[in-house]
Amino acid sequence: MTIISAPSRIDGTGAFAQVAFRARQKLGELDGELITIREARERAKRSARLHLVELDDRTALDCSGGESALKYVNHSCDPNAFMRIAYGRVEFYARRAIGVGEELTAHYGETHHEGTLACRCGALSCQLFI
Repeated sequence: MTIISAPSRIDGTGAFAQVAFRARQKLGELDGELITIREARERAKRSARLHLVELDDRTALDCSGGESALKYVNHSCDPNAFMRIAYGRVEFYARRAIGVGEELTAHYGETHHEGTLACRCGALSCQLFI
C-alpha cells in the first residue's frame, strides 16, 4: 500500500503517504458509488462525515463505502496534493514532493458547508473557514 489511513492532526482520519511521491505524480484514484446530485445532497443532510465528490451537475461519487484511503484526504489551505475530475474519475496528484509519513491534503474548493465550517489545517495562509 502506498497510502494508508490513520488518525489526523487536522481532523478525524487522514490519508498518509507510505512512500515518497514526486511533484505531479499520480497518488491514486477514488472509488465508490455513482449517485445523482440529488441523492448526494440528501446524504449530505443526514451525515456528519462526508466522502462525496460532485463529478458534474448530474452525478456524484459517494466514497463512503469505497476501499481507497484517499477518501480521507483532509482539506488544507496550503495543500500538498490536488484532485482532478475527468471522464467520471476522481484522481489525486502531488502538487509538490511528498515525503514518507506525510499527511495528504487538498484544497476542497466549494463545499456544502458554504464557508461555515471552521478550517483546522494550520497553514499560515489559512482561510479560517471551508
